Amino acid sequence: MFLNTLTPKFYVALTGTSSLISGLILIFEWWYFRKYGTSFIEQVSVSHLRPLLGGVDSNTPSNSNTSNGDADSNRQSVSECKVWRNPLNLFRGAEYNRYTWVTGREPLTYYDMNLSAQDHQTFFTCDTDHMRPADAIMQKAWRERNPQARISAAHEALELNECATAFILLAEEEATTIVEAEKLFKQALKAGEGCYRRSQQLQHHGAQYEAQHRRDTNVLVYIKRRLAMCARKLGRTREAVKMMRDLMKEFPLLSMFNIHENLLEALLELQAYADVQAVLAKYDDISLPKSATICYTAALLKARAVSDKFSPEAASRRGLSTAEMNAVEAIHRAVEFNPHVPKYLLEMKSLILPPEHILKRGDSEAIAYAFFHLQHWKRVEGALNLLHCTWEGTFRMIPYPLEKGHLFYPYPICTETADRELLPSFHEVSVYPKKELPFFILFTAGLCSFTAMLALLTHQFPELMGVFAKAFLSTLFAPLNFVMEKVENILPSSLWHQLTRI
Repeated sequence: MFLNTLTPKFYVALTGTSSLISGLILIFEWWYFRKYGTSFIEQVSVSHLRPLLGGVDSNTPSNSNTSNGDADSNRQSVSECKVWRNPLNLFRGAEYNRYTWVTGREPLTYYDMNLSAQDHQTFFTCDTDHMRPADAIMQKAWRERNPQARISAAHEALELNECATAFILLAEEEATTIVEAEKLFKQALKAGEGCYRRSQQLQHHGAQYEAQHRRDTNVLVYIKRRLAMCARKLGRTREAVKMMRDLMKEFPLLSMFNIHENLLEALLELQAYADVQAVLAKYDDISLPKSATICYTAALLKARAVSDKFSPEAASRRGLSTAEMNAVEAIHRAVEFNPHVPKYLLEMKSLILPPEHILKRGDSEAIAYAFFHLQHWKRVEGALNLLHCTWEGTFRMIPYPLEKGHLFYPYPICTETADRELLPSFHEVSVYPKKELPFFILFTAGLCSFTAMLALLTHQFPELMGVFAKAFLSTLFAPLNFVMEKVENILPSSLWHQLTRI
């Protein structure tokens, strides 16, 4: 009888009011999300209701109060998609080619190898090479696309003279083991030191001599660095550290080679954390180009101080201590710089061989970092657990929209395209995590749309919607009516009469 007394105007008023209320909620939720990056209803339920119900937030996000005024003033107008030489790139003959022999896949893309060819022409050639037959041959060799043609040209150059760059090419591409590569680099060092001393004496005699001396300096630095990397790969880590330190002292202005990143990795292998901190103190400056190695190594050192005793349940009950807060902030800082690294460190995504070039803040840099530093994170007890509990909280802290930075310059939007050129086709390129709309905003939008549709249909077809509402309610209460009938049949009539009276 109650349903029969309801008029179509009541349904219209009911659905219209519901649409208005849900629409106002949707507008407020959207405004709050655009301003603060989170849903108001979700934040209240997680922050206030969930603790009352005994729930624990495993992510334990930290609200960083760090002022970023200094960071904003020092943000650099760098090229968004500048490609850098990978400081820890592998050897083509001894490592990349071995992967090809085993799997049949090419670990390097044509774009990556073409960038390396341009680097070789820049570092290992100069305008006066045509005056020396061996150097003239090598100048053509660096431009060859066919590996066998380059190797043959290097052998031809060595027949004419002890050419340092020819030894470099053979060590990189012909040597099938690190031991063979080291022997060739030692021969290259002997020839390179002789050329360097001769050009050093003539460097001020003209522009051509200056260019030749610059080329000989690049060759010498490259050889010494690769020898240090050979020592590191062969287990002579202390020797490698000494060679890197000597090289940085001898050529302090050649920071473009990023030798300090090789040094950081070797020192972490020795577990010389005090020396690692000393290197970071020199290079971890907001005014310098950042790298995943610097940011994540700083986070590792901060995490090392608290990770062995860290528990997300205990932290949610008592709050974060000062040391834990510093560690979490360091992790947030690293993740904001390169958000792709944690999935590789936590082994949520498979690693591949790192490319010869990397894109700062891109997937290629994340692969290059995790390939060499995963073992160092595993060695620190609890470090990966702390990373797992806190890294996703970074995206709740970054201002919305995501193009705005928090500590660093805005995240480049072209990294995905560049990474696809640098990484092989069989690898699934990681992209910047998108800030998804909270469930409550989607639910409110759906509810608003549904009630608005009901209001429109009720206004257009009042009688049909009334029939539909009665059928829907009767269907909804059918199970309850069925249960009530069964109860009436089972219970005595007198008892059922008394219950209904109650």
